[in-house]
Amino acid sequence: MDTFISQKFRFFTFISLTAVVFIHGYNLHDRYLQPFSIVEEPLTITTFIEYWFANGLSRFIIPLFFIMSGYLFALKDEQPYKLRMRKRLKTLLFPYLIWSGVALLITYGWQSFPATSMALKDAQLDQLGDNRPYWQMGWMALLLRWTLFPIAFQLWFIRSLLIYNAAYPLILKAINKFPAVWFGICTFLWVVTFGTPLIEGEGVLFFSLGIYIQKTNFDINTPSSKLSLRYWLPIFLLASILKTILAFHLHWGIISFIILSLLHKITVIAGLITVWYGSNSIVSYCMKRSWFVWLTSFSFIIYVIHVPLINYSLCFAYRYFPSSIHNRLLLFILLPVSIIAFTIIVGAIFRFLSPKLYSICTGERGV
Repeated sequence: MDTFISQKFRFFTFISLTAVVFIHGYNLHDRYLQPFSIVEEPLTITTFIEYWFANGLSRFIIPLFFIMSGYLFALKDEQPYKLRMRKRLKTLLFPYLIWSGVALLITYGWQSFPATSMALKDAQLDQLGDNRPYWQMGWMALLLRWTLFPIAFQLWFIRSLLIYNAAYPLILKAINKFPAVWFGICTFLWVVTFGTPLIEGEGVLFFSLGIYIQKTNFDINTPSSKLSLRYWLPIFLLASILKTILAFHLHWGIISFIILSLLHKITVIAGLITVWYGSNSIVSYCMKRSWFVWLTSFSFIIYVIHVPLINYSLCFAYRYFPSSIHNRLLLFILLPVSIIAFTIIVGAIFRFLSPKLYSICTGERGV
């Protein structure tokens, strides 16, 4: 792979995963934003900025991760498929189980003290809707939360990626044999927001797109005239702004769902094109700085640790510190920055004290 493209992948992995911390750190009353979410509170500068960033500008991040993952997996077809899947157990499955277990222990710790347990109840993170203390649950309930429904909900990406890697031969055959039909089906699943705990339309479409880009030698360095920023940057900004404003005013049931979902899809596509092709000079500048390259080695540790910490910390801050419109915006900025700094420090100490264990826990990333 081209050296600059490799640097670009590393750059976007770090920038995107730090942005994810801010995405999960918004403090709107609705604590679980879907692409089509309606906000039941007034539109203010604070609520606009938080929704616009968390549910507008940054929504291209997960599709970009799937594209890069599909591209990188397809790039190594010279290696036997079984060998690659064995490696995936080390790079995906083991870290998934390790950090899901760590999140359970963190939650158990917060449940054990009255002050923090109240903040935990406010967070309502349990994917199965049962926020009782873990010692009141049976072993089967804990097993489900460890394997399929982690309290560290961001780990769903690793789980889905492992499934798509396992299905790679079938996906590749579909792309090679009947690409129009395959991408038609995938696009339909994405448009209707299809999703299950194991497979979702967005992941299938963009993972497949990454494979297609690699196999067709699509130019990902220089945009064609149809991908010019003078078209896609205004579309990206206007669609994300319009979606944000309408999310505070639309109350038309299925019509609201359709309008916001359509604007979401437009924002994702425009964001992917704008950010990827418009960032070359920034990537080149940052990746020449040794301190920045050092920071990028902790991308994965930021990703796996920040949830549930940021959610519990946010609820703790709101329960025990004064709340105001200005504090909300300040908290939206300062808390994610603090969590990112904390995870980098933890990662650096962990890697220094036990490089081998750190390598196992991160799937050999950042070592």
